[in-house]
Amino acid sequence: LQNVRIDPSSISFQMWKDIPVPFYLSVHFFEVLNPKQVLQGAKPVLRQRGPYVYREYRYKTNITFHDNDTVSYLEYRNLFFQPDLSRGTEDEYVVVPNILMLGAAVMMEKLPNVLKILLSGALAGLKQEAFMNRTVGEIMWGYEDPLIDTINMLVPGLIPFKGKFGLFIDFNNTNSGLFTVNTGMKNISQVHMVDSWNGLKKVNYWRSSQCNMINGTAGEMWPPFMSPTSLEFYSPDACRSMTLVYEQSGKFKGVPTYRFVAPKTLFANGTDYPPNEGFCPCMQSGIQNVSTCRLNAPMFISHPHFYNADPSLVKAVEGLHPSKDQHGLFLDVHPMTGIPMNCSIKLQLNLYIKQVSGIIQTGKIKPVVLPLLWFAESGSIEGPVLTQFYNNLVLIPSVLDYVQYIFFGLSVPLIISAAVLMAMSK
Repeated sequence: LQNVRIDPSSISFQMWKDIPVPFYLSVHFFEVLNPKQVLQGAKPVLRQRGPYVYREYRYKTNITFHDNDTVSYLEYRNLFFQPDLSRGTEDEYVVVPNILMLGAAVMMEKLPNVLKILLSGALAGLKQEAFMNRTVGEIMWGYEDPLIDTINMLVPGLIPFKGKFGLFIDFNNTNSGLFTVNTGMKNISQVHMVDSWNGLKKVNYWRSSQCNMINGTAGEMWPPFMSPTSLEFYSPDACRSMTLVYEQSGKFKGVPTYRFVAPKTLFANGTDYPPNEGFCPCMQSGIQNVSTCRLNAPMFISHPHFYNADPSLVKAVEGLHPSKDQHGLFLDVHPMTGIPMNCSIKLQLNLYIKQVSGIIQTGKIKPVVLPLLWFAESGSIEGPVLTQFYNNLVLIPSVLDYVQYIFFGLSVPLIISAAVLMAMSK
């Protein structure tokens, strides 16, 4: 128990500070094959591209211990492209929605027509179209776009950034906020439980006190002696706490584990699952509306390929093939220590697009939640680190130091955010 506490004198403290487990971020883009037809009201036809794989490194800074049995820290992440593990390069071109333009159009839908007409004229002058052909690197890490300055001039404050725009531009060399967690020195059952995030005991993004609660850990690990029920963590990128449920017992490399998965209610709407009413306004079950915490940008998160979602979402586009094996997420946790041994976290970013009167560039686009990309975050305890676990049962924060990043976006920084979510929120 001494070795699962957060204590500088513990032999595991350095592992908690600088995670030794290799993590990989795999990004899959959805290329739109019929952009001209979509503008005329046709169903989008998608083709999955990738994966584009990145090695991720994480480390904690500003570690400060407090008298009330808590510790505060910032955790930074760095991503490095792995061409040998990828199917394609960052120089490849992909046809995707013009996220800035289509997102701003929906956000401006209820503004006076004169503003929308001005924006439409400015878009024409800038030769902006509903779909764009950009490289993977540009979409990921940013590109110059005069539209940013135009939007900031016409509707100040509509988008919270200047300069380049990229889905992951705020994802590299950044942190996900100041976490204060319990050290477990006085009460081991509270170790790693979040005390506050950026000084907050709860958030105010949602419409119910239950949805605004900051529950569970920071997504690194959980208190020891786990029961086969559920686990919780708070995700800054999804602006909410997440609950996973026990599925089955098993073993990873000979180590006993509990497997936790996302319940079907995780992204259910308020009609199908009343406790989620606080996250609404909702659409179909299976997608989480994160616009309320992202300055009203029409962004949604879901499982990849709309796995576990309302079938109408899958039918609204062509090219999706949801399956549990490929698109379901799981965490394998050692129940005695609360340490994740193996994980595969997968989430999808989606943009709601439609025809907006007054903005001719939106054509006759039928309302649709259009998948942009999905990403998988994976890591496992193996090699020398696994040997150390066998010998000492001492492997402090490990694999799930990244759960918060994934739920993005669940860092959707998360890419939610992860991604456009984050880009449009900072």
